Amino acid sequence: MKSVYDIFVERGFIAQVTDEKEIRDRLSGDPVTCYIGFDPTASSLHVGSLVPIMALAHMQREGHRPIALIGGGTALIGDPSGKTEMRQILTRDQVNQNAEALKGQLSQYLRFDESGAVMLNNADWLTGLNYIEFLRDIGCHFSVNRMLAAESYRMRLDTGLNFIEFNYMLLQAYDFYYLFKHHDCVMQMGGNDQWGNIVAGIDLIRRLTGKTGYGVTFPLITTSLGHKMGKTEKGTVWLDSKLTTPYDYYQYWVNTDDADVERFLALFTFLPMEEIRKSEKLRDAGLNMAKAVLAFEATKITHGEKEALAARQAAVAAFGLKPVDPDVLPSSSIPRVELSVDDSAIFRIVKPKADLEKGIPAFELFHEANLCTSKGEARRIIAQGGGYINERQITVFDEKIGLHDFGGESKIYLRKGKKKYAILEVGK
Repeated sequence: MKSVYDIFVERGFIAQVTDEKEIRDRLSGDPVTCYIGFDPTASSLHVGSLVPIMALAHMQREGHRPIALIGGGTALIGDPSGKTEMRQILTRDQVNQNAEALKGQLSQYLRFDESGAVMLNNADWLTGLNYIEFLRDIGCHFSVNRMLAAESYRMRLDTGLNFIEFNYMLLQAYDFYYLFKHHDCVMQMGGNDQWGNIVAGIDLIRRLTGKTGYGVTFPLITTSLGHKMGKTEKGTVWLDSKLTTPYDYYQYWVNTDDADVERFLALFTFLPMEEIRKSEKLRDAGLNMAKAVLAFEATKITHGEKEALAARQAAVAAFGLKPVDPDVLPSSSIPRVELSVDDSAIFRIVKPKADLEKGIPAFELFHEANLCTSKGEARRIIAQGGGYINERQITVFDEKIGLHDFGGESKIYLRKGKKKYAILEVGK
């Protein structure tokens, strides 16, 4: 019978493990408690956090007990891993507000109840530590030479590593020991940049208890073009719908490079691998259908099926996409026959008939329809040739848009740039 470790291997989650045979055996037997930490350094997680989140979801789906650890304590210091300079120091109020926001987001992926996943905050035990006692009881087990050899510290020696950050490894190691002792948590997982911290925790558990902990790290995902996951020309792709709309989230995935489709389907959806492997043979229109499935499934997992359907429908309205063939990733619940989009487009604006008879400046409509964040941006975009109405380029930013543009139809399309649309309808 396939174990969750086998699932991790075939889907591309594994970068390093502390002992593959022992981990495979543990994950093939009785339920195991594992954890991943998420430092609340912002009010939202982003697409770059999805691999560890999906790993916890797979653990739960296979009957194991995941702990999502909110780093309310460690975020007060800042993890130097993967950073070329010190993170911004946040106040306790900022950290606490961010921690609450992250709890809600993680609930989209994990089931938190008496028999399900557990959510903890390391501020509950870290902020009350006595510094002298911590140095005496925990610090004595750490070799400075070994710490400096860790990649997360070594890469910072040239640019500067301060003493606050130097403590981070001790605190993360203590987290693992605390969870091992109080929650029977035997495994820590995380990005590959966390390898040194995870090994330090395993070593601390061995020194203090004589028992064994385990570690698993995931590859730090980049696109086939070498770009960091979750970064676009617009900036970070957040999991919070207020920061990145479900429509824009959907569009991020549908614009996946051809070479990444199969890999991203394996990592960021729960579709069966036997179906995903077939996508390797898809070309042209078939590959575009697979991208649509990827976008739909990823959006459904993060924002729910209703929002995924709305994003799909809005994309159909904007681009006139063809239905997805039933033979392409058939386990997906993406609509195989496109639905009506009149009332469910993400960007939609209704203006009174009387206003449209007079005409409304184009830049005002672009702002009201959420195509631009301000009227100033709308003026600039249109003046630079990036504004369209029914695929006709608008040449003057204050051109009056009115009933004459509808041509007897009940709606018209506004477009910003190549891919952002809104529907303008006539009201009463």
